[in-house]
Amino acid sequence: MSHSKETGKLPSSANDPCLNITTLDAKDIRWPTSLGAHGSDAMHTDPDYSCVYVTIHTAEGTRGYGLTFTLGRGTDIVLMAVKAMKRFVENRTTVSIYADFAKFWREITSDSQLRWIGPEKGVTHLAVAAIINALWDLWGKIRGVPVWRLLTEMEPEELVSTIDFRYITDALTPAEAVDMLQKSNPLRKQNIEDLVKNGYPAYTTQVGWLGYSDEQIRTLCQKYLQAGFTAFKIKVGQNLENDIKRCKLVREEIGWDNKLMVDANQIWDVSTAIDWMKNLKEFQLLWIEEPTSPDDVLGHKIIAEAMREYNIGVATGEMCANRVLFKQFLQANALEFCQIDSARIGGVNEILAVYLMAKKFNVKVCPHAGGVGLCEMVQHLQMWDYTSVSCTKQERMVEFVDQQHEQFIYPAVINDNACYLAPTAPGYSTELKPESVSMYEYPIGSEWQKMFAGGIFKKETY
Repeated sequence: MSHSKETGKLPSSANDPCLNITTLDAKDIRWPTSLGAHGSDAMHTDPDYSCVYVTIHTAEGTRGYGLTFTLGRGTDIVLMAVKAMKRFVENRTTVSIYADFAKFWREITSDSQLRWIGPEKGVTHLAVAAIINALWDLWGKIRGVPVWRLLTEMEPEELVSTIDFRYITDALTPAEAVDMLQKSNPLRKQNIEDLVKNGYPAYTTQVGWLGYSDEQIRTLCQKYLQAGFTAFKIKVGQNLENDIKRCKLVREEIGWDNKLMVDANQIWDVSTAIDWMKNLKEFQLLWIEEPTSPDDVLGHKIIAEAMREYNIGVATGEMCANRVLFKQFLQANALEFCQIDSARIGGVNEILAVYLMAKKFNVKVCPHAGGVGLCEMVQHLQMWDYTSVSCTKQERMVEFVDQQHEQFIYPAVINDNACYLAPTAPGYSTELKPESVSMYEYPIGSEWQKMFAGGIFKKETY
């Protein structure tokens, strides 16, 4: 076990109880959200919000829960990838993982055979996220704190030791990361107190799904205004005339003092994005989200440069595959708002690297959330950013969509000022209610059996 070069001390994980991991179970859980057009956008017209749900069992009885978000079909493929990675976790001790978490993370992402079908991207990386998220949930329970406090209370050297810096040292070194965290130390106590008292600002996408009627949009705008929200996002990209009409409708409801953002979900080419957004500039938009392919760094750069004339920022990241792609976006000045996703890249360890790079490049992080469990997880990450990295809420907020929270034992909670309340339960807020699992596990859950029997869905074609 290596000592910290700066302090000569062992990582504090050496003082944690050592639990014996016995098994890793995983399930395919799906909700039929397509029936109400919930989550519908220009590219994903009929999503059924879903997840691969991982449970890590220990001989001592403590369990860790993690998940990765999916949209229905294909969840079974991610499930197979999780099962292919079980061997990295089972029959190990927790100390053997946490004492050198970066090494473990590299092992699970760099298997010499598995990496051929997805080196830190795609299905295999979604599977990694589910497992890693479960391990952080377990670690929070071992230390008896929510994950945002676990991260906040770590010494800088211990936290940085969880990150694999391979491929990003040209943008950020471990020493730079430690220095950033040390410099933020004086602000942590007051920021923790502020979080516990006031929470963290949220914005809503609930008003703007493409499948919603005008009447639904107006009603939801009024609902979320009354709930204290001051920032709203709607989906765009299928029909320009309809987008203009919907932007006008939302502005009529929320006024001009509140923030409005739009999200194209990757549907446009670069030139189309620029032309389309010029037609929406009159609505004083804070950002255009995912205007083109999530892999096109230089395309986003061109769009960002064109939009600066209109004070419209570019936001992207929910579909970015790994820290390397984020590094390039930041180096190229191709985005104003960095949107990490708690289940897209390889779990907490890799996300920490993105936050620290964003700090170095002075880019605001406004996480993607809304899918199953994403609000529950990402609140922890953004709260750690406030206590330990950026140390500010200025021009930062977390997405909120009011769906599936009732499925969780410790759901994300929004207060009367439209802020996420700081979680208090140990772990990562990722444990589903047992009845939710039994009802919505695909295809054997009781709700799915009812829908198959009633002809609402056909199992053989779903």
